[in-house]
Amino acid sequence: MTMVLGLDIGTTSTIGILLRLPDKILATASRPVSLRSPQIGWAEEDPAEWWENVRSIVPELLEKSGVQASDIMAIGTTGMLPAVVLLDSAGTVIRPSIQQSDGRCGLEVGELKVECDEEAFLAKAGNGINQQLVTAKLRWIERHEPENFKRISTVLGSYDYINYRLTGALAVEQNWALEAGFVDITRHEIDDTLVALAHIPRSAIPPKRASHAITGQIDERGARETGLAIGTPVVAGAADMIASALGAGVVDAGDVLLKFGGAVDILTATDVVRPDTRLFLDYHLVPGLFMPNGCMSTGGSALNWFIETFAGGEKEAANAAGLTIHQHLDRMADKKNAGADGLTILPYLLGEKTPIHDPAARGVVEGLTLSHDLGHIWRALLESYAYAIRHHIEVLIDMGHNPVRFFVSDGGAQSKIWMQIVADVLEVPVQRLSGHPGSCIGAAWTAAIGAGLTDDWSGITGLVTFAEQLRPNAENRPNYRKAYRRYRDVYEKLCPLWQ
Repeated sequence: MTMVLGLDIGTTSTIGILLRLPDKILATASRPVSLRSPQIGWAEEDPAEWWENVRSIVPELLEKSGVQASDIMAIGTTGMLPAVVLLDSAGTVIRPSIQQSDGRCGLEVGELKVECDEEAFLAKAGNGINQQLVTAKLRWIERHEPENFKRISTVLGSYDYINYRLTGALAVEQNWALEAGFVDITRHEIDDTLVALAHIPRSAIPPKRASHAITGQIDERGARETGLAIGTPVVAGAADMIASALGAGVVDAGDVLLKFGGAVDILTATDVVRPDTRLFLDYHLVPGLFMPNGCMSTGGSALNWFIETFAGGEKEAANAAGLTIHQHLDRMADKKNAGADGLTILPYLLGEKTPIHDPAARGVVEGLTLSHDLGHIWRALLESYAYAIRHHIEVLIDMGHNPVRFFVSDGGAQSKIWMQIVADVLEVPVQRLSGHPGSCIGAAWTAAIGAGLTDDWSGITGLVTFAEQLRPNAENRPNYRKAYRRYRDVYEKLCPLWQ
């Protein structure tokens, strides 16, 4: 039997999957992750928690499946992008990771825009100057934590760090390096002048590797701490949204994946490079293709925050009805009118990334009256992400792309009411997927490719099938067109106040 392991180092959870090629999911397991926001706009996590999750997930997968560690032929990792993990000369983590959704470095972004010709930077780096850049985050650390900055020996991403703990080998996956702002997109190599903008030595960035390239093998320490077999090859891995898109079969121009995880991602495939400051540019996992994409700062992370902060009292009612708290709130929202009876939410709780790139933006509840209740607020929150997705689709069209087919994946896609709202706001059908456990499936398939167990990138679609397609409700079209315009207007009017 040919088995591969996939690990997803996600924002809200760590997930593992064990596949038997070509098309059998043997077991999955997950552990929660704590996202911390100790100050306004901050988003941090503890890499030690990711590693502890991996250490407990691997034995669970082996026990559930009855598979021996020696039967696993390759391992792939994926994770949020681009998290910033800093190691000292001993390989020890210096401080909590700064997450991709972190919005603390607005001043540093402004400085970079003054120092650099933004058009030239975009043409070279493939991405614009924004809060996503690792360069801006490193400059923030230099300014505010100079002692930590002096200790930096290595800078890498979330799944790069897990690969390091598994193998002892240091490398960065190509999309981490690209979104970090360190890759010359014309040469596909890490560029010394781009790294120098971060005020770190070139040696601090490990070698860049293609997603399916083998970066090392499980070493003695990795085997001892996880139960995996020494010598098992580990590939560089993949950005979580790119891995999820592969699992959904997004390989043709016009296909779009809407990924509802801790953040909301919007991705499409293309063989044409069109750098645009409004969106991000990544490599597709399939060599020769690219994946322009957008990523919001929040998604499921904001829904979870709302429940814990404001809706905890509903958990007892949800349990009594045999529902999760999310399902309970969805039922409440489903009873409300499209547009939440004039209630508009801007979900910019950590500032916002694409397409507005505004770290100063803030969450807003606008239009609240005594006639609104918890169901209205939950519906307005779900609708806010649908409006943001529509904004992204308009940008893709403006860039020259032609979105045609829409797939939805990951945890949030399990909410039928949320996905129906998305279909209504976009005015297009959205295709739900069955058997798509998220980004970990793409990580596992990438490992299979890298280890030479298969050469068919599209073979992953045998693990995922189409489920229900949700078609837009034409009756909701007038309400949502009006509500979307209001959503855009509220931001435009409040933006000067935040600046």
